[in-house]
Amino acid sequence: MKNYQWYSDQWGKPTKDDSLLFLLLIVGIFQAGLSWKVAASKRAVFEQNFCQLNIAKVAALFPEEIEKISQDPAMIRNPRKINAVVQNAQAIIRLQADYDSFADYLWDFVGGVPLIYEYESSDTITNVVPAATMIAKDMKKRGFTFVGPIVTTMFLKAAGIIQDRIWE
Repeated sequence: MKNYQWYSDQWGKPTKDDSLLFLLLIVGIFQAGLSWKVAASKRAVFEQNFCQLNIAKVAALFPEEIEKISQDPAMIRNPRKINAVVQNAQAIIRLQADYDSFADYLWDFVGGVPLIYEYESSDTITNVVPAATMIAKDMKKRGFTFVGPIVTTMFLKAAGIIQDRIWE
């Protein structure tokens, strides 16, 4: 099995697991400017470098620990993306003042059920949808970074919060 197959298998399946949501957000951040297969194939590297996806531990990483991550030859060594993961973990921790979990925050935007966009054919599916643009703006206000409309749309589609349906 290819080391990115887990991402294809997850795509579009609704999840309320904060660790999985964090991983999907990490993949979304790192796939910006790269292929999704390259980013998704780094799952084990992300888990190893980002405290087995323990959001509180990632949020508390010290600068020297972040520097060590950026030296890992197996890592996608983009310091802006690595720092974005830490900053986003900190934003998730702050969300817990208003929400029980990252999942509750995200699913609240869609009333707890997947938001479905319908398309005539697969070649008309868009990589930016209005709901994701709105969520991205709210995430940025809450201190998230690297969550533009495309990254956020793809992240929410991977998490099954936004789904595409084709009626061809």
